[in-house]
Amino acid sequence: MHVNARAIIERQGPSGTEIVLQVRNKPVEGRTWIELPGGRVEEFEGLLNAVRREVLEETGLKITKIEGELQREVAQTETTEVECLQPFAVYQTLHGPVDSMGIYFRCQGQGELLPKGDDAENARWVSVIQVAAWLEKSPDEFFWIDRAALAYYLNRNQGI
Repeated sequence: MHVNARAIIERQGPSGTEIVLQVRNKPVEGRTWIELPGGRVEEFEGLLNAVRREVLEETGLKITKIEGELQREVAQTETTEVECLQPFAVYQTLHGPVDSMGIYFRCQGQGELLPKGDDAENARWVSVIQVAAWLEKSPDEFFWIDRAALAYYLNRNQGI
């Protein structure tokens, strides 16, 4: 099973809350998708570190705030370390081409968006109003994993 850390990066724009969307650029998949930034968690990598790394690699943004980060707890012994935190949302694939689960974090970031990142391109800020209309009109344009997360976010969006 693959484990992913994914980001819903928010900011206040001229028309309200905006989030970062990008084009998933993995030719092996045979097509492109619109997706949220994020990717696979490396072995023994903390979830917050993973989402920061993935966002930087894919978009060029440096994460400055992660909702719930201050409530993170770590328990350690001489041979173990475990983190516990509250993400925004969690997904698990119930059927599909890849068995995976992932954690979505609501974030803020700073920096300039890259035109092309690691397995991603055309990262851009899109108003949540536009995202909602786009998702309703053309759901198949969105990466199959992110569709439920975007619907979940849009149904619970309260801004930054």
